[in-house]
Amino acid sequence: MHHFWKRFISYGLLTVMLIAGISGAVLGGIPDKAQAAAAGKKLVYVIPVAHEIESGLQRFLERSFEKAEEAQASLIVLEVNTPGGVLGNAMEIGKLILESKIPTLAYVKGEAASAGSYISLCADQIVMADGSMIGAASIVDSLGRSVDNPKYTAAWSSVMVAAAQANKRNADIAAGMVDKNIVVEMKAISRVKKQGEIISLSAQDALAVGYADRIVKSMDEAVQFAGISDYQLVQVNQSWMEKLAGWITSPVVSTLLLFLGIAGVAIELIVPGFGVPGIVGLLGFGLYFFGNYVAGFAEQESLVLFVLGIILLVLELFIPSFGILGILGSGSLIASVVMAAFDTSSALVSLGIAFVAAVIVVIIVARIFKHRGIWNRFILKDQLTTEEGYVSSTSKSDLLHREGVSLTPLRPSGAVQIGEERVDVVTDGSFIDANRKVVVTRIDGTRIIVRELDK
Repeated sequence: MHHFWKRFISYGLLTVMLIAGISGAVLGGIPDKAQAAAAGKKLVYVIPVAHEIESGLQRFLERSFEKAEEAQASLIVLEVNTPGGVLGNAMEIGKLILESKIPTLAYVKGEAASAGSYISLCADQIVMADGSMIGAASIVDSLGRSVDNPKYTAAWSSVMVAAAQANKRNADIAAGMVDKNIVVEMKAISRVKKQGEIISLSAQDALAVGYADRIVKSMDEAVQFAGISDYQLVQVNQSWMEKLAGWITSPVVSTLLLFLGIAGVAIELIVPGFGVPGIVGLLGFGLYFFGNYVAGFAEQESLVLFVLGIILLVLELFIPSFGILGILGSGSLIASVVMAAFDTSSALVSLGIAFVAAVIVVIIVARIFKHRGIWNRFILKDQLTTEEGYVSSTSKSDLLHREGVSLTPLRPSGAVQIGEERVDVVTDGSFIDANRKVVVTRIDGTRIIVRELDK
């Protein structure tokens, strides 16, 4: 293993572990039970559900709910303003809210669209600010295009309906927020949702149909509506590391980082000497594990497997193992990436896309820089050519057309005397007796061909 890899594998591991260690205090500074008791006030935890819903936000909410329970908070307020996001993460967040031992209140301050409406419906109570909205929960793809798959629509609709029923809200309206093919009559607002439409409710309409319990103007009014007095608000915000982790753990960014990691490390191994691809590769992998560690998905075992995989792949290049070390190294890398991710299937898809793209790039780079490839270490390039001064035997070209005397009978091979040199020769097939004059007619490699001179 050359010096580059010794240095950067060590630095890469230390960097990842250091960042991971720092990230352990992302929720520091939140008042605990002892502080609340000393203050003599009830704790109300205010947790933002903002921006897009993804794995990082889910982990943030899980930690926040855990802290709120440890502090024996009296109420959790979910400050909702989101266009929606990943349905799988939203369902996990909804489960967290429904199973909470602490009363929950969804305070919709902007939009509670798509998966955001589901999270709001899971709360015990919903209050909305003037000008806010809830609904429009149809399924869309990553580009915002509607997904008209009856199976997916039915499944998501049933989840929305269950959340509405859990808090005794109109289940038909919840289904109408998802399924554009059903008709829903909302008598309270004199409105009928027709086929091809999706239900989206303003704050006033939501209040009229029972999808909001109060329209409020401030956080204090929202908390007082929940029946809490003499309270202390505890604003819980995502740290910059958690926000970064949420961005890193998104499918597109995760795939890009895995691509940079695989391509960078492979190029450095196969075409060594640049340094930059190796650094970029380690940074790509490092950021991938950092994001998943801060989001709460990656454990130290995945980091150990990653480092082990890199070491095994490097050893494969220098130790004959008939591919065993390479297979074990690849397996360790794949296992570490999958273990570090929130969802196994998504991780495998990202890894597959990144691997295919990296292979293409590595092949192109290897062809461009084939003269620097590691395979050159195992190929003997020295050529013993005449131009380089190498010959297979002493050249006899100076004997051509010279005359001599046969020392032995030539049948057809034998010896002749040419000048002061005894030379082994052959004839062209004829017999020549000893002590006959001969002449060299041809030089064929190491063979010297003679014929008898005319008498």
